[in-house]
Amino acid sequence: MIASIIFLVFPLCLVMAALTDLIEMKIPNRIPAILSLAFLLLAPFVDLNLQQFAFHLLAGLVVFAGCFALFALGAMGGGDAKLLTAAALWFGFNGSLVGFLATVAFLGGILTILLLIVRARANTVLALGLPIPSSIVLAKKVPYGIAIGAAGLISFPQSPLAIWAIHAAG
Repeated sequence: MIASIIFLVFPLCLVMAALTDLIEMKIPNRIPAILSLAFLLLAPFVDLNLQQFAFHLLAGLVVFAGCFALFALGAMGGGDAKLLTAAALWFGFNGSLVGFLATVAFLGGILTILLLIVRARANTVLALGLPIPSSIVLAKKVPYGIAIGAAGLISFPQSPLAIWAIHAAG
């Protein structure tokens, strides 16, 4: 049961965040709240000792501090900062977090370059009538929730909770 919840909540929240960021250019507060609350509720059932639990909280705190600085500089949106912080809780302060953050950065760079190309040709893209949300073509922001969601799905199998769930389900 717990393994099923782990396999459902994290990926579903990241997919929903990516889709809403793509369509609306914002991430609803309820998504990072569900991710954070689910982690806190699941943690006692996944064999995390107190030190491991503390390292998961530390991961969230460190990522939050970095995201807060980027938000204060205007380099990151608040929804992206909250989503990245909530996702960091699921990875903990270990190598899986580093892999996740590196994947976010890589995919975010690719996303940004693609958006710059599309926006440089906005008139052509709009004239073609492609089924692309107009916010993608016309907005000045980068829907980084797409990169966070994709990176989370790619990196999730290396996270401590996913590893625990794989062993518990097998």
